[in-house]
Amino acid sequence: MYEEFYGLKERPFVLTPDPQFLYLSEGHRTAIESLLYGIRHREGFMVIIGDIGTGKTTIIRTLLEKLDEGVKTALIFNSFLTEEELLESILQEYGFPSKGRSRKERIDALNKLLLHYLTHNKNALLIIDEAQHLSIPVLEQIRMLSNLETEKEKMIQIILVGQLELDQKLRSPELKQLNQRIAIRHHLQPLTRAEMESYIYQRLQVAGANGNITFSKSALDETYKFSKGIPRLINLLCDRSLLGGFVDQTHHIDKGIVKKAEKSLLGEEGQNAPSRAWALLRFFTPLRILLLTISLMFVCAILIRQDHFSFRQTGGLDGVWPYLSGMDDRSIPAIFSGKKRVQDLKKVPSDGREENLRKEENELDY
Repeated sequence: MYEEFYGLKERPFVLTPDPQFLYLSEGHRTAIESLLYGIRHREGFMVIIGDIGTGKTTIIRTLLEKLDEGVKTALIFNSFLTEEELLESILQEYGFPSKGRSRKERIDALNKLLLHYLTHNKNALLIIDEAQHLSIPVLEQIRMLSNLETEKEKMIQIILVGQLELDQKLRSPELKQLNQRIAIRHHLQPLTRAEMESYIYQRLQVAGANGNITFSKSALDETYKFSKGIPRLINLLCDRSLLGGFVDQTHHIDKGIVKKAEKSLLGEEGQNAPSRAWALLRFFTPLRILLLTISLMFVCAILIRQDHFSFRQTGGLDGVWPYLSGMDDRSIPAIFSGKKRVQDLKKVPSDGREENLRKEENELDY
C-alpha cells in the first residue's frame, strides 16, 4: 500500500520469516554457534528458550543452513504428540515410516537406523519446536532416546526449542533426570536499543530504501519502549508507523506518528486482548481499589440502613420469630413478597404493633 510512496520494492516489516531479511543479534549468533558446537561434538541434549517473537524460528532456519552435509535432520513442529506418535514422526522424518508397529519395534527400528548413520559417518539430529507443549511422558520418552549411544558418543543429538514455560517444565521434579542431561542451554534475550535500530534500518535497506526513510531518535526510543526489543512487536509497530507516514505524506517518522501507530495496534482486533488486559490491570491500582472499596461499603451501608428501618417497623425478630418457627422452608421466601408478607405477619400475636403493620400494608398497596 505504501511501497510506491516510499520507493520500496516490498514491505520491510512483514511478520512471515524471510531469509533475505535475516538479522542476527549477538544473542542469536551465540545461540547458533553453541548449537553447532553441540551437534559436531555429539553433546546430546540442547535447549533453546525464548519468549514469543524473540527469533527462535530464525535460529532454527539459520542453523539448518549451516549444518554439514553429514547431518541427518528430523524436524518436529507438532508437539501435541503421544509417545508412539513421536517415535513414528521421527522415523517418518528420517524416511523410514513404521506404522502398525509397537513402541518397542519403533525404538528398535530407530536404534538400527542410528547405528547405520553412525557407521557411515552421519550424525542424527532431532529438533522439536514448541517443546513447551510436550507432555511429561513424551519428554521422558525423549530422555530414553538419549540412551541410544555407544561407549564414546551419542547417536542422536536432540534440540528442544520452546517458550519460557519449557524451562519451568524441565526443572520440575518429574524431569530431574532429563534436566541433568542438558549439555547446552541458551536463553534468547530481546534486542538491545542499539540492535533494534540496526534491525530496523537493515530491513528498510533490504526492502529497497536508499536512506530516504528516517526515524527520529524519540521515535526509536518510543518504538523500543513499546516493543521491549521483541522483533515481532518491532515489525508490527514499524509497519504501522510507515503507514502513518504515508497518510501524513512524510518520509520522516517522528514520535507522534509512532504513538498514533501504537493506538492503532492497541485497538485492533486480534491484538487488543492482551493490551486491554494489561490496561485493566493498570486501572486497578491500589489507590483506585481503595476508592472502589470505600464506595462499595458506603452503598452497602445505605442498603443495610434501609432494610434495618423496614425490619424494625415489623417488630424485629421478636415479632417475626413466632411466625417463622411454625413454617416450613418453602414458605419462608413468601414473607418477602408484597402484600402476602404483610398479611401473613398480621397473624403474629399482637403486642401493640398493628398500627405499624397497617401503615406498611398501605405503602405496599399498588
